[in-house]
Parts: sequence; structure tokens; C-alpha cells
Amino acid sequence: MHTDCQGQSLDVWIGTGGAPSKGIYHCSLDAQTGKLSASRLAAEINSPGFLAMHPVLARLYAVGSLDGKAVVAEYHIQRNDGYPELRFSSSAQIGDGGATHISVSRDGAALLTAQYGAGSVAAFALGSDGQILRRTALVKHRGGSGVVAGRQDAPHAHWVGFSPDLRFAFAPDLGLDKVVIYRVETKSAELVEHGAGQLPPGAGPRHMKFHPNGTWIYVLNELNLSVSLFDWDAVSGQMTLRETVPTVPQAQLERLRNKSCSEIRVHPSGRFIYAANRGHDTVTVFSVGDDGRLREIQNEPVRGATPRNINLDPSGQWLLAAGQDSHTLASFAIDQQTGIITYANSVISTPAPICVLFAHE
Repeated sequence: MHTDCQGQSLDVWIGTGGAPSKGIYHCSLDAQTGKLSASRLAAEINSPGFLAMHPVLARLYAVGSLDGKAVVAEYHIQRNDGYPELRFSSSAQIGDGGATHISVSRDGAALLTAQYGAGSVAAFALGSDGQILRRTALVKHRGGSGVVAGRQDAPHAHWVGFSPDLRFAFAPDLGLDKVVIYRVETKSAELVEHGAGQLPPGAGPRHMKFHPNGTWIYVLNELNLSVSLFDWDAVSGQMTLRETVPTVPQAQLERLRNKSCSEIRVHPSGRFIYAANRGHDTVTVFSVGDDGRLREIQNEPVRGATPRNINLDPSGQWLLAAGQDSHTLASFAIDQQTGIITYANSVISTPAPICVLFAHE
């Protein structure tokens, strides 16, 4: 896979959901110009919403549905006349409905999924060859904050991932207004409930990312369109809320019928944060202060409708925004000094994109 921005192009994998999508798609990003190639179907699978990459092997993982059953599937990435293709290798049933997010540990030993509808987190053991061996854990969240009727009456795990030292796993739960924290053993793919980080009432935590320094966590809140900064204690495994800032001014939100945050990304330099706003159809750019606090510096239209996902290439030079309802993927250049994004005059058609993946995250 091309992952060096000095090379000619970068592989971009696209997870999708709903018609007219037929599965996982692929396109290329020119690392010099930001131009996107036409997308092509790489593997047929029903609603492969989110994707993840093995940290070492040429393996791609997807949550979706095969033969009418909710699964996590593993594919070998192969080249045919220089073009990457996916060959199905293994899968395992989740056993608790469909998953909304997936993550692979940096040591390639464990895979986690988050089930929004069921409000649960599942763990799977991976073999040395990347194959999915078995489901090792299924933990159901309990309760609901009840602040936003119809959205927070029950648990809704929305994202799952690991701490930098692989000792803990996290699951922001939109229904609980909490980030549920687990102790994790990747070699055995075991989970043990440990604690939680508390969000403001009605925030609806959706996704989260660590700052490169490993001590700050940024949680994106779907329901009140905000970002919360937490201090992370890696020894005790505790999250301490420090501040919550809006991604869009309240006066602008009041004019929108539907609005929600979808994805948050941290620039590799740690100096900038990017958050996607559905309904407002923008990306909000924040600068990160020396103390981790955020200051908004830009709010940029995504050149599409309903930005379900955004991602940065590994070098932090380009941002891609996936318009789920416009069936588009647009490219933006990132100023390395200011963090400001500029539309690269490249947008392609691709069906119902909801996940954009470059490499292991």
C-alpha cells in the first residue's frame, strides 16, 4: 500500500451504507495535487459502514452483513495490474446486531466493535496472519441519561478504540452521556469494565481521539455539536473533563432542522483539531493551545451534503470529507502552519460514503 506522501498516490478505502452502494469502494489521492481518482467497487458486502486496517499486514477489516448476518469481515489487500483489490479471508458473527464502529489494536492481536443499536462492545481475537479467530467478549452497557428523548433512553455505544499503551479501551456511549472505559488484554482479547468519563448532560458522545502527547482526549458530542477536552491519567485509567466548546454557533444551529456532529480528527502535529458537522455541512477547525484547550479558527463548507466522516492522510497534508447524502468525496489541502483547510477543487462521486480510511488508526 502507498502510505508515503512523497509517492505518487495514496490508497483511500471507503466504507458505505445504504443504496446505491454495493460494498467497499476504493479510490486514490494524488499526494502532490490532492486530486481524487474515480472510485471503484473493491468488495461486495452489505453496508460495510466502518473499516479498519491491520497495523502491519495488508489486511482490511469491515463491519457489515453477510448472508443476512451481522459480522466483522477480514480481507486480503492484493494488487491486480497495480490496482488494489480485496479478497475475502475470514469473518465472525457479532451476535448482538450490527456494529457502528471497529478498531484494531496496534499489536494486531485484538479487534473491537461497537454496536449502537444494542448498546454493546464486542472483542475478537486475531491470528498472527490477521485472520479473525473468534469472538472473545461481549459487554452490554446499561441505562440511559434520558436527557434527549428518543436518543438517550437506552445505551448506544458509538465508537471503540484503545489507549496508546494498549492497557485500556474506550467506548463513547451516546445514550449514557459517558465514555465507558475498559481494562483490556490484547493478547487474549479480554475486556473488563473499569470506569467512565462523564460528559455534560445531553451531549451525546459519539467519537473520540487521543492527542499525540497521550494525555489529552478529545470527545466529539453528536447531539449538542461540541468537543470536550479530558485529561487522561494512564496510571489510574481516569478521564477528567476540562472544557466543552461548540463546533457551530447556537444561533446558526437554531435555523437547521437536522444537525449533529459526526467525526473528529487530530492533526499529526497535535496543533489542530477537525470536527465534521452534519446539517450545517461544514468542518470546524480548532487550534490547540499549549494547555490543550481549543480555539476555533475556521468553519469550512464540505462541498457536499451530510459529512458522515472526515479523515486526514498520514502526513496531515490533506483532509477528505465524505458526503453521505450527496454521494461525494471532496479533498482539501491543509496549511501546515495555520491548520486552515482549502478546497482542492477535487470531488468525486461515490455511493453513500460513511467511512474514509487511509491506514491503521
